[in-house]
Amino acid sequence: MKIKALPDKCPLCGGTKTKGKTTFTADLGSGVVVIRDVPATVCSQCGADWIEDAIAAKVEEIVDEARKKHHLVEVTTLSV
Repeated sequence: MKIKALPDKCPLCGGTKTKGKTTFTADLGSGVVVIRDVPATVCSQCGADWIEDAIAAKVEEIVDEARKKHHLVEVTTLSV
């Protein structure tokens, strides 16, 4: 028997998913990019997070720009 996860319930722990913000980190091998205040759906119990496709596209743009700069560490905030 397969249990179907409800959209407002976390599929990992069963906690409640709410709108919030998260921090996204990418290891580029030659450096690290940290993006703060990324809008996401966050589980109030375990802290797991999900980023919508449109936001993920913006995050990818930031990571690509950071890769071109060759910085060892880049920390930024996502402005939506």
